[in-house]
Formats: sequence, C-alpha cells, structure tokens
Amino acid sequence: MWNQIAAQISQVTGQPFTVGDRRSVGGGCINQGYAISDGDTTYFVKLNQATAVAMFEAEMAGLQQMQETRTIRVPTPIATGVAGETAYIILEWLELGSGSNESWARMGHQLAAMHQATVGTAFGWNRLNTIGSTPQMNPWTASWSEFWVDHRIGYQLRLAQRRGGHFPRQAQLLAAIPHLLAGHNPQPSLVHGDLWSGNAAVTQSGEPVIFDPATYVGDREVDIAMTELFGGFPADFYRSYNQTFPLADGYKQRKVLYNLYHILNHFNLFGGSYESQANRMIEQILG
Repeated sequence: MWNQIAAQISQVTGQPFTVGDRRSVGGGCINQGYAISDGDTTYFVKLNQATAVAMFEAEMAGLQQMQETRTIRVPTPIATGVAGETAYIILEWLELGSGSNESWARMGHQLAAMHQATVGTAFGWNRLNTIGSTPQMNPWTASWSEFWVDHRIGYQLRLAQRRGGHFPRQAQLLAAIPHLLAGHNPQPSLVHGDLWSGNAAVTQSGEPVIFDPATYVGDREVDIAMTELFGGFPADFYRSYNQTFPLADGYKQRKVLYNLYHILNHFNLFGGSYESQANRMIEQILG
C-alpha cells in the first residue's frame, strides 16, 4: 500500500518520492492519520476502508474549491485513491504552532473573505459529502429555509429516529423553521461546514489554516455558529470577522438552530447524552 501511495505522489508531483519514514499521527475519530517522509518532503495521509473513498474524494474537492477562493490557507490536496482494501487521501503536511492574537484576527478576516466569494444563487453543492462519517445531502435548493428543513435538520431527525432517538417536538420544530428564518435572506456562501476548534489552527509561521471540511454553499453563519459550539475561538477572531463582514441581526437566535444540526449528528454518530442536549436546544429554539 505505501509503495502505491508513494508512486502516486511521484506521478502527481513529478518528483520521485519513496517512504523513508512513517509515523502515526492524529487522524480524528474516523480515520487513521500518518506522516510519511522521504527525508526531504513530508505528506499527511489519512486512511479508511476502501468504501470510504468517495468521502476522501469529496474532501479533496472541498479543499480545492476553498483554495480557489485565494482567501484562507487550507492544506493542498495531492491525491486520493484505493490500495487493496484501504482508501486514502494524501495532503500537504503543515507544521502547526500556537497562534497569536494577530494570527486569529487574520483567520477571522480571511474566513470572512472566503464567505464573501461569489459562488452562485442557490444553496447546496455539486456532490454528496459527509459530516463526520454521516452522509450530508447537498441538492441545489433556491430557498435557504427549505434547504435547512429538508436536508439538514429533517435529514438528521430521520436518521435519529432509526437510531431510536426520541424528540417529542420534532414536527413542531420543522414546521417552525421557515418562520424562524423568515426575513433572513443570506447570500449563498462557500462554507467550511465543520468549523470547530479541532479543524482550525495556525502554522508555525503564524498563518491561519482550516482543514477537514464538510464543504457546501450555505449561510455563512453556520461556520461562525459552529466555532462557538465546542469552546469557541479567541475573541480576536470574532472581532476581525465582524469588522470585515458583520453578522446580520438575529444571529444569536439562528446560532442555536444551526448548531442543532451538529448535535443531532453527534447523537447519530455517538449516541449518549447528545439526545438530551438536542432536546434542550429544540426547547430553546421553540421558546
């Protein structure tokens, strides 16, 4: 497998590469991660079962689309493929460091610039991808509230029902979402889609970087909301973002609705207390 991965790196980059050193590194809770090096150049490789190759192909497409905006750094994707029973994605290796206030301010500014990039007039994406390992549906939809009802909250609730989840007010919630989003007409923005603190960092040179996306075209507020879900980003990030691209009135109310998607997904992935957390959020949304 490693020889096949090395051969593909050589083919794509046009530079000979052999795996001289290989070490396990964090790949998240879904994939195995490795740093591979020939002594001069290092790459990051994520592995999963061969059936997961479409997940890696979608990740590569999302990274490429974010990179094309020329706004915020993402690891350059090199290639994806299957070797035997293993799917893989090869990415640029980035040496990460500890960010300064200035670095996080730059991240806020650069993310706002990505959100301002022109991407069309509808919400969705040109392919299905994943949020964690859960399929994420992205059919092009003209209405943001319809997209959020049908392809985000509604979809997760259907999965949760199959898992045995109990959400007594789910029908009321789905009926209320169009009213909750009435008057909010976001511009379609390219979003990272899974922007919690574990998917954002600063390189050793101080450059902000985001990775492991669940890319689609949506309301930019979904990214900002998720940055607040698990601990939050430094204050300089939010100050700089709002100076560049101020959030619309009502964001604090919509934030809970947007983060409910991720908590429902966590229930579908991990079960446990996420069911009660989701029900508390539904009660908060409905008032």
